[in-house]
Amino acid sequence: MLSPLQNKLLIMLDWFHNYCKDNNIKYYIAGGTVIGAARHQGFIPWDDDIDIVLPRDDYERLLRLFTKKIDHYVLESPYSGANDYLYSFSKLYDTNTTLIERKQKEIKRGIYIDIFPLDGIGNTQADVNHNFSKYYKLYSLFLARTCAVRSGRSKIKNLSVILAQLIPSFIINNSRLAKTIDEIASKYGSDMKYVGNLMGAYGKKEIVKKELFGSPTLYKFESIEVFGPEKIDEYLTYIYGDWRKLPPLEKQKSAHDYILLDLDKPYN
Repeated sequence: MLSPLQNKLLIMLDWFHNYCKDNNIKYYIAGGTVIGAARHQGFIPWDDDIDIVLPRDDYERLLRLFTKKIDHYVLESPYSGANDYLYSFSKLYDTNTTLIERKQKEIKRGIYIDIFPLDGIGNTQADVNHNFSKYYKLYSLFLARTCAVRSGRSKIKNLSVILAQLIPSFIINNSRLAKTIDEIASKYGSDMKYVGNLMGAYGKKEIVKKELFGSPTLYKFESIEVFGPEKIDEYLTYIYGDWRKLPPLEKQKSAHDYILLDLDKPYN
């Protein structure tokens, strides 16, 4: 049985799927959403988010098309102009809900779908290693400057977060840095042998051969169908290993830290 949050997210995903079909925009479910589709034919039971990737050209066309609220959804990106938007990728928000996550600054929005660009990064493994290493140093700095200190994280990582946030904004502006990261991610173009969600939680492991994504393929996801990678087993095995095996019970929990969640109250 789905939670109220999962039900709302499923409605959002169905809406986004139909919007992309109507506008001829290519997308794939990604991350834990793909595991959910392949292993559970829907949400991972303890999961409470949805990840989407779009090939860079489709991603940028989506940003150009989706410049105002449609129905009760808005799309925000580093280019939307909001000073409190602390992400280098895009998010689709449900404006009829309210959600505040624990970040370096409290960001009041609605529940969301994470929408990432799918970027090329090289034609050889050596290219991938070189290009991603340079990119990830900057992205790691951005993550440290925008996340919150958390219990359960190593002292060294929490210390790096504190030190990164001591750098004043006139030296490193987070909004400008988010745009720079996106621009660097897009620089190699999508016509590469290796592509990936360079802003994903698994870092370099999310870089795979482009052929694994292939043609968007329909998969059952709860009561709807959504597009995912064509070679879904190879894709998941490369990133997660034995993805069919459930993680230990202590890891079967949400990765998010919500300060406030109200599914019935608009955030603005």
